[in-house]
Amino acid sequence: MRTLSDMELRNLFVFTKRDMEKMFPNETDKAMGKSLQRMVKDQLLIKAARGIYVYAPALMRNGGRVIESVARALRPGQLSYVSLESLLSEYGLISQVPVSYLTVMTTGASGLHKTPFGTIEFTHTKRSIPEVLERTIVVEGRPLRIAKKRAAVQDLYRVGRNTDMIDLEELDDTE
Repeated sequence: MRTLSDMELRNLFVFTKRDMEKMFPNETDKAMGKSLQRMVKDQLLIKAARGIYVYAPALMRNGGRVIESVARALRPGQLSYVSLESLLSEYGLISQVPVSYLTVMTTGASGLHKTPFGTIEFTHTKRSIPEVLERTIVVEGRPLRIAKKRAAVQDLYRVGRNTDMIDLEELDDTE
């Protein structure tokens, strides 16, 4: 518990199985598997997805962005950013509010992941990394980059989603 608490102090509370193996290098594979099972049973860890765990005591302090941290852990080594309906709703460009649903563009594989924190939908982008970096911003306290307003709208058009819901008057007032 001390190790996990120390990690949380560094704002790390979502771990892959590989992360856990690095934190506890003296555990054998079998022992690590048993330890993870025990920590989930004891509600110290929450199994968010296959091979991804959330340190449960951290939820009270970090609950708002846990799903983004899980999304980041699901696509390690890939550039992922919040876009499409999730971000358009945040920007007020669509009236629908996706509840417990996060839409993420990624240089990795597309896919849908149901987690205890909500559903994460990954949509692959063919844009280059420099192009993605130019079209997104970093927001302090958010685990994932977010699309700029126009980029989120362009992503929606590019992936062929329902664009009738966009409030074009709100878009005209942006960037």
